[in-house]
Amino acid sequence: MTIKEGDKLPEVTLHHMTEKGPTPITTSELFSGKRTVLFAVPGAFTPGCSMQHLPGFITHSQEILDKGVDQIICLSVNDSFVMDAWGKDKSVGDKILMLGDGNGHFTEAAGLTMDGSGYGLGSRSQRYSMIVDDGSLTKLNLESTAEIVESTAENILSQL
Repeated sequence: MTIKEGDKLPEVTLHHMTEKGPTPITTSELFSGKRTVLFAVPGAFTPGCSMQHLPGFITHSQEILDKGVDQIICLSVNDSFVMDAWGKDKSVGDKILMLGDGNGHFTEAAGLTMDGSGYGLGSRSQRYSMIVDDGSLTKLNLESTAEIVESTAENILSQL
């Protein structure tokens, strides 16, 4: 069942890259007491994700933060090494926290998986963006087609 607006986010452990290497972080640690914009992509380095989705959030990151958002997170069913390399390749810097959901635990618990096996990707995340207030989902923008429309940075900005 897909997570709904008003629901608490699932409690799982994700990973991000730090100077010490891949570092676990729980969803409680990530979201407690914070207003967050999270967007998820089917895969790092894939064309739509690399050329449209992530760049929009990089471009509009300061505008999003200026609307009272504490952090912007990019999530993908990739490991933290891949997410770190993708962030460096796209010059994300400290604008966006690049998180790996390598085992797909968050994606699965939130009911937001997609079958990418036809493309050799296996189980991946659907493309979406969300606004999270203190661990609760307040807005979910789930894409229903291959186009990137609902989950864009521009759409999130209009909802903040």
